[in-house]
Amino acid sequence: MSVLYLMEQYSTVHLDAETLVVRAPVNERLGRLEPYKKRFPLGKITQLAVVGNVTITNPVIKALCDLGIEIVYLTQWGKFIGRTSGREHKHGRLRLLQSRAHDDATTLFTIAKVCVRTKLHNQKTLLLRNNRPRDDHRVRQGADSIQVMIDQIDAMPAIDFTPPDPSLPQKGTHLGILMGMEGRAAAAYFPAFRALLKAEWAELFTKRQKRPPTDPVNALLSYGYTLLINQTAAAGQIVGFDPYVGYLHSTQYGKPALALDIVEMFRAPIVDSVVLTLLNNGMLSPDDFVETLGSWQMKDDAMRIFLGKYEERMNTEITHPIFKTKVTYRRSLELQMRLLSRWMLGELKQFRGFAVR
Repeated sequence: MSVLYLMEQYSTVHLDAETLVVRAPVNERLGRLEPYKKRFPLGKITQLAVVGNVTITNPVIKALCDLGIEIVYLTQWGKFIGRTSGREHKHGRLRLLQSRAHDDATTLFTIAKVCVRTKLHNQKTLLLRNNRPRDDHRVRQGADSIQVMIDQIDAMPAIDFTPPDPSLPQKGTHLGILMGMEGRAAAAYFPAFRALLKAEWAELFTKRQKRPPTDPVNALLSYGYTLLINQTAAAGQIVGFDPYVGYLHSTQYGKPALALDIVEMFRAPIVDSVVLTLLNNGMLSPDDFVETLGSWQMKDDAMRIFLGKYEERMNTEITHPIFKTKVTYRRSLELQMRLLSRWMLGELKQFRGFAVR
């Protein structure tokens, strides 16, 4: 079971019984000298990602919605456009509890604290694991700085209080202090991450820059995070959550705040790990990227390489840190949402994060 990426520009997708049929005509401008036709059984698809100029017929959309298979629309350069997810989940009680948790300062802080602490733990783990063969002092220093933040988070109280000024929800609260720690940890993490890159890439990656990505490394990170956020939002909808009501990230119109919260635990072990593998193993070169008005994007062939490695990582089986059973990273996204839902429903005494070893 995996995500199907439709990247053949100007292709069309039709439904034939229980199979998607993708056709693309000859297009010399795109370097496609032969017509393209492939078939994909619906039973093997968990999500459909439409990248760029691809036409999907109504019967395809209906069939995917009936099966609960989400369609994600991206530009050719990976910018998120929207999603089609069919019918909403019927778990009204869970969404009520989700909203109440958002309005309770202590519950909100509890969830945010788990997300940030787990994020920092996984960042530190990635740094130390990749630093074993090289023993770079810059990486060790970054990991040590992150550990200081983890210790400070562990020492924080378990309760929070309503902010004095509702228009500044973090000011004067433990949540605000927590977010400051997250920012300081990021200031330690990305220089250490840069030290793990081969020299040609380290020279390009001076700092983490989201919008726009100002170099190829930032382009890879941003594209990977976009994919991961969309898949995490889909996992939340499968469980019954509203992906737009979050805790660590502010709840704003059009912002999948809950997905952004849960994604924090998975950025380093999935996306950051994939980027290090691709760049340090010579699977991509600077020539695989193009710059337009200060924003960098992958070329089509590079995007295919990235998606292949990303899907390989998502389908990698690991021992789940809580359940102690073999699961894929993809399945772990849904399990994390289910852990949160069971805690909110009173079936678990503690909400725990996805902390890798």
